[in-house]
Amino acid sequence: QVQLVESGGGSVQAGGSLRLSCAASGYDYSNYCMGWIRQAPGKEREGVAGIDSGGSTSYPDSVKGRFRVSKDNTKNILYLQMNSLKSEDTAMYYCAAVPWNWGCTGRVFRPHEWKYWGQGTQVTVSS
Repeated sequence: QVQLVESGGGSVQAGGSLRLSCAASGYDYSNYCMGWIRQAPGKEREGVAGIDSGGSTSYPDSVKGRFRVSKDNTKNILYLQMNSLKSEDTAMYYCAAVPWNWGCTGRVFRPHEWKYWGQGTQVTVSS
């Protein structure tokens, strides 16, 4: 059974940083496409980072240069380092995964097409 558990959210002032973590279990983590998806109240779900089994990453323009996704295959943990945070980054952040054979290319731009989800961690940025 696939399980994804996020942590690391919180409140921070604009310009600050946070690092989110996602502990994965129940599957061969290294062969999955992983991503971070966020959703703010009243807004559409938005993919903010994706990483494939080989470590290639992708980001939307809204976070490019500020967010960085990485993973530790030995610990089965996915990270999202968020710098220069803005008030518009306020949202619930979810860790998500799909098996490698679902395809990873461009998946960050299809935020509704992920198979496994964590419970989310709240990020609040105050200006």
